[in-house]
Amino acid sequence: MQLSVIGCGYLGAVHAAAMASLGHQVVGLDVDEGKIAKLSAGEPPFHEPGFEDILKAGLASGNLTFSTDYADVASADVHFIGVGTPQRRDGGGADLTYVDSAIQGLLPHLKEGALIAGKSTVPVGTAARLAEIVRPRGAHLMWNPEFLREGFAVKDTVDPDRLVYGVSPETGDTDVATLDAVYASILERDTPRLVTDYATAELVKVAANSFLATKISFINAMAEIAEVTGADVTQLADAIGHDVRIGRKFLNAGVGFGGGCLPKDIRAFTARAEELGRGESVGFLKQVDEINLRRRQRVVDLVVDAFGGQPFGHRVAVLGLAFKPDSDDIRDSPALDVAVRLKGLGAEVVSYDPQAMETARRAHPQLDYAASLDDALDGAEAVVVVTEWKQFKALDPVATAQKVARPVVFDGRNILDPEAWRAAGWEYTGMGR
Repeated sequence: MQLSVIGCGYLGAVHAAAMASLGHQVVGLDVDEGKIAKLSAGEPPFHEPGFEDILKAGLASGNLTFSTDYADVASADVHFIGVGTPQRRDGGGADLTYVDSAIQGLLPHLKEGALIAGKSTVPVGTAARLAEIVRPRGAHLMWNPEFLREGFAVKDTVDPDRLVYGVSPETGDTDVATLDAVYASILERDTPRLVTDYATAELVKVAANSFLATKISFINAMAEIAEVTGADVTQLADAIGHDVRIGRKFLNAGVGFGGGCLPKDIRAFTARAEELGRGESVGFLKQVDEINLRRRQRVVDLVVDAFGGQPFGHRVAVLGLAFKPDSDDIRDSPALDVAVRLKGLGAEVVSYDPQAMETARRAHPQLDYAASLDDALDGAEAVVVVTEWKQFKALDPVATAQKVARPVVFDGRNILDPEAWRAAGWEYTGMGR
């Protein structure tokens, strides 16, 4: 089929390349000329495992092209909207500027009967509003939310755990058939497909993210209790995680969640609920957010206490900058936030991350960045682990002790073995352990 993907950031670029890998003819469109030039040359503008391979394969096959001109997508049968919906600067709500701009850019180039499928995460009520705008042009609109996990985005696109279609009651059957044709090879594997109204489809993503965020903040709240009682939150999570009603996933205490989805989505969900007069229904999400942000400061406080309340001039190695491993995404990253806060208190912070160094440097040039993991550790008076990279988990405590000036480690992700590190002479501090 002839497809377009409007917006070639993380979501859109992966979706465009993945759809091309399924055999469709895809045009990815973005207003950022530099980004389009990189993608057209087969150079990923971000780190995502497996993305470079399908990007280059799509370009080589001729199935995938990129453009900055809306006229180049006029022949598409389906237009996917994959632009960002960042948090508004004036509050917690979602900024729909890019979504509205994408729709306006498409309007003069929509052919009769074309389908617009929104993938961006938007406040409930957005799809119904946009449908009224595109209907006079003879086009249809549906909402097809994404459920990508950074580090697994390619797999989650070509082999998702479910597909959700939010459709109009007037054109639902036609639109379902069209999107079924797009996802035919995925549906052949008996992938669950749920057909809903607009509002339900819009709520699915924010509801899922809110639940996951709540689960993470719950175990971090338990970590706060564990710290004052002497309990071990990791063992606690293992114990309650055996309950099939609870499960062990997303019960890892630490420095908290970040990234481009969970933080902004729970804030936007809260803001939209308040607009609808139901703010009390999701009022607990404010506490979820507060707990999450509190864990970042807890790590900073632990480091400061280790220097007797005077961190100025002390060398601290911060291991991790991305909000999670297998990513270079620093949006609302707890790891980067910890590094910036310690720097602001006068510590000599040296940071290292396997992938996020350049993106972090552009955002925070005031930080010092090590060329290698060994360089970051060299002479450190405290080591702070804040992203769960395999390289950090695999560190040998005996060998690492020879590189630092003072064997003090703060395990912000609880990925190190406390007994092994303490046996090697380290002063080990975990989160709620």
